[in-house]
Amino acid sequence: MKIAIDAMGGDHGLSPIVEGSMQALKELDAELILVGQEDPIRAELDRLKWTDSRLTIQHASQTVEMHESPAQVARKKRDSSIWVATKMVKDGAADGVVSAGNTGATMVSAFFQLGMIKGVERPAICAMLPTLQGTAVMLDVGATVDCTARQLYQFGIMGHEYGKHLLGKANPRVGLLSIGEEDTKGNDMTKEAFRLLRESPLNFIGNLEGREVYSGNADVIVCDGFLGNVSLKISEGLADAMKKMLMREVMASRLGRLSFLFITGPLMRLRRRTDYAEFGGAPLLGVNGISMICHGRSSAKAIKNAILRAEALAKGRLIDLIQRDIAESLMTPTDPQMA
Repeated sequence: MKIAIDAMGGDHGLSPIVEGSMQALKELDAELILVGQEDPIRAELDRLKWTDSRLTIQHASQTVEMHESPAQVARKKRDSSIWVATKMVKDGAADGVVSAGNTGATMVSAFFQLGMIKGVERPAICAMLPTLQGTAVMLDVGATVDCTARQLYQFGIMGHEYGKHLLGKANPRVGLLSIGEEDTKGNDMTKEAFRLLRESPLNFIGNLEGREVYSGNADVIVCDGFLGNVSLKISEGLADAMKKMLMREVMASRLGRLSFLFITGPLMRLRRRTDYAEFGGAPLLGVNGISMICHGRSSAKAIKNAILRAEALAKGRLIDLIQRDIAESLMTPTDPQMA
């Protein structure tokens, strides 16, 4: 198993990416390929005194900055680290790619080089969320902003297979994010998606309101990329704000500071459960290959976990499983237009 890593992506330079790769190699039997400018990568490996031959370098002369237009990648930056790393997956030189760089560039590289799984119209970024009952996945959280009902149905199929493989759920509960639980609530797209999901073989539990996302009642939460991305960013902001407000209240009095000694353990466990680094990255589902998208400010721990997840998805043949499910849905369509 080989995983290509976009070494030039991320907000914090090479260090967390190289360190995360090193940490991953301590936990898996695979080969990792750092893709990017060879001299600085080799200098970082020398600084860390790393000599394991399972970590190699593939030179790529260009870098895609966070502010650059994703369209530039396909037109002018075909020797960029993300383009070269994705091409390795296309050519069979790697089984998956991991990047903490420009999200749009990662999606463009995957779309143009890997192509879409047959029967899937649009890709979806699949994020993991901590819930009261464990973990859930939400898709899409930013890849496809404007969706059709049929595409939401396809997201449900992909999320179902991902939930089975990643969460170990034999029959994941699939919910559709909407403004009310009733099937009459939502816009026309959501109502039609509700019908398609209800008539499918998926374990569809109906609509979910926003307040239910973290309840754990659903294992897979389906929504368009606009709603999903806004929901995810609000959740991240709220979590950060709650942590700061809690610490402010605790430190505001002498009694609060004393009580902190007794609640440190639970607080640390809560922090680990809500830390994005524990989940590593989010796969771009629907493309014909494993492509993991990481947060730009990913730590070494986040990179490590993203690599471990990419390796697990490649080993579990997730793409083949999604292809099978999509093919079966096309043979027994819930909508005449899906044939």
